[in-house]
Amino acid sequence: MQRLLKRRDFLFVRDGRRANAATLSLQARRRESGQPGLSEAATPQSDEPRVGFTVTKREGSAVERNRIRRRLREAVRLSGALHARAGHDYVVVGRHTALDAPFATIVDEMIAAFGRVHAERQGARKPRRSADEAAR
Repeated sequence: MQRLLKRRDFLFVRDGRRANAATLSLQARRRESGQPGLSEAATPQSDEPRVGFTVTKREGSAVERNRIRRRLREAVRLSGALHARAGHDYVVVGRHTALDAPFATIVDEMIAAFGRVHAERQGARKPRRSADEAAR
């Protein structure tokens, strides 16, 4: 799997599907060739899944954030190779509970999150109304 490194790619994935768990939040979005908002690294010849990791500052000191990121990176390495789909971008957002959680729990939640972001939706959601439409 390739790594997401550009802010533009992280922002692109933010608008995709999301699955939350106690130790992480997984965001996923399918990328298409020539899609606006993607960096040059998302070339059409590279159909390999790409993964980015982030942990916000409120989750602890730099040492704690890096440790959370390392644990999540290893969980993706173990489970993501089986569950990540080609042509998709993923962003894993770490939570402070990942610092003390048993590693098996993190891997299980990662597998479950991959299943939820790729599950077919049961019913179509109604589109949200804009502020202008709501005022009418």
